[in-house]
Parts: sequence; structure tokens; C-alpha cells
Amino acid sequence: MDVVCQRTLDELSPGELHAIYRLRCDVFVVEQECAYPDVDGIDALPGTRHVFTGDGVLAYLRWFPEGNSIRIGRVCTRERARGQGLAGGLIRWVIAGHQDRTFVLSAQSHLADWYGTFGFVRSGEEFLEDGIPHVPMTRQPPGVGPGG
Repeated sequence: MDVVCQRTLDELSPGELHAIYRLRCDVFVVEQECAYPDVDGIDALPGTRHVFTGDGVLAYLRWFPEGNSIRIGRVCTRERARGQGLAGGLIRWVIAGHQDRTFVLSAQSHLADWYGTFGFVRSGEEFLEDGIPHVPMTRQPPGVGPGG
């Protein structure tokens, strides 16, 4: 995998920010035909971290504290770079840096099994978010049962 970069919004260069927003727009708005407010204010929160491959932002995710958990979101990969394990590498990288924490995310339903390969389990009923079926998922730290 390329170099992994992690930055707050203030630490991102204008070029990095542009590449991140372009990737998220290309994947979530254009490719998935889903008009939604991608720039939602979470990007600018002090605890939010933007994690991406260092060479042209081929894959990206953001994470931020949410209660006692860490929420992962906006996981995406450029179409030309898919199948190389880049997004999975970013997820593993974030988890490795916070092994003692619980992680939560809202997975597009068709990706629930993929997130399961990282230890996430379904933690609620399927719901629609911006017209796309999602399921809540949780990953507990090693040695912690499903109830926390």
C-alpha cells in the first residue's frame, strides 16, 4: 500500500482537500447517484481525522470520536484503484492505532460481509440512508463480548 496519511482538516493542504472532496463526490454522488450533503460539518470537528493513501488520494476514510467509540465513515476508493486492498488497508491501519477502542460504522448493506472481515458485526436493523440500504455495525476490542 502507498503511504498512509492522517490529518485534521486544518492540516490538509488545499490539493489534498480538493482530491478528497473530488473522490467522495465521484463515488458517493456521481457513481452511486445519490445527492446528499457530503460536506456535513463533521470534517471540521477537532477530533475528526482524514486518512488516505499518500499518492493521489486513491483511497480515503474519515474517523472521529463518538461517545466512547470511534466512528468510521466515508470509506471509498477511486474506481481505477479498486481491488488492490487500499480501503481495507486504511481500515486495518486505523484499527491498529486504537486496538483498545470500540468502532462503529454504518455499512452499505451489500458491504456488510466485507466489513465483517475486519471484525465488524451487525448491531441493528437495516435502514435507509439517502435512499441506500445500510446496516449499523460494531467492532469490539479484543476480549470484549458483544454487549461491551
